[in-house]
Amino acid sequence: MSILALEFSSAVGSVAFRGADGSTIVRQFPADRQHSGLFYENLSEVRHGCGLAEIIVVGLGPGSYAGTRIAIATAMGLRAASNARLVGLPSICAFDFPEYCVAGDARRSSYFFAHVEQGRCLEGPSLLTEEELRAKMREHPHLPFVAAERLPRFSEITLGHPSAALLAELAEQADGREENLEPIYLRQPYITTAKAMPWTR
Repeated sequence: MSILALEFSSAVGSVAFRGADGSTIVRQFPADRQHSGLFYENLSEVRHGCGLAEIIVVGLGPGSYAGTRIAIATAMGLRAASNARLVGLPSICAFDFPEYCVAGDARRSSYFFAHVEQGRCLEGPSLLTEEELRAKMREHPHLPFVAAERLPRFSEITLGHPSAALLAELAEQADGREENLEPIYLRQPYITTAKAMPWTR
């Protein structure tokens, strides 16, 4: 099956097309969420060279709500024109490690944390204090810790960015559903009662 992946939740965006034969075309670009021209420019180039996709997968964050909403709206527009199936997956599952922990600035003196293995969240994303995040780092001393933005109080955490190419790989096995396709919110009032999601165990 052919898959188009859109990732726009961090400072480096990407678009990828994975063909039925497993070949992948990727475009990566600086993601200025205030001016999304590069996103659409790279998307146009990929679509021009690859055609229609059977599945469109979107990275849902957590990250930039504005960027993620742009990607979701774009995917919904493309679906209307192509009748592709939409899949939403956490962007934090698309870093290039088999197992790792991901952290991010959740504002209000807090951080988010997740433990990911083979594209699935074993834990999180959950909100932690600074000390609680440091405790997680002590709990997982042999796993890489990655963040999509610099965390000044955690210089030991590696800077990285989610990959649309990895989202496309994950979408082949995903049982993601289109209902309520929206950015992953970490705080009230945006969070409602949690329900089981396909990327958790």
